[in-house]
Amino acid sequence: MKILVPIDGSRHSLESLKIAAHFAKTANAKTYIIHVTPSVADIDLELSASDRDRLLESMKKRGEDILRKGSDSLRSAGARDVSSVLTTAESTAYEIVNYAEREKIDLIIIGSKGTAASPRFLLGGTASRVVRHSPCCVHVVKEPCWI
Repeated sequence: MKILVPIDGSRHSLESLKIAAHFAKTANAKTYIIHVTPSVADIDLELSASDRDRLLESMKKRGEDILRKGSDSLRSAGARDVSSVLTTAESTAYEIVNYAEREKIDLIIIGSKGTAASPRFLLGGTASRVVRHSPCCVHVVKEPCWI
């Protein structure tokens, strides 16, 4: 079994790691955690080239930090086979779904809301699009978690 866990550092995505650890231990599954940084290459941010490079480097370092903490959390909860993926894309949901298709993922475990989700909505935009377009089962995690 292959499990994909998209994380962005939000409470809900970190909660999804708890569920993923439970599934990974129970099914002896390979777990992939993915962080998608937004692409700013084609966006006119009125930044100089050096400022844009610093912004990209900062976003990359933040993504690496989130993935490292996620991997540590999964391993400390008992998951054995953990891989991390840092990628950049214009659409986070599109990248998650494409990755799931390419890697033949069996289950996506995703937080119901990410860092950009408005408290007005019950399901964040990324999670909603992943549920709608995913090639596999999707487990949506809300807080508080049962584990």
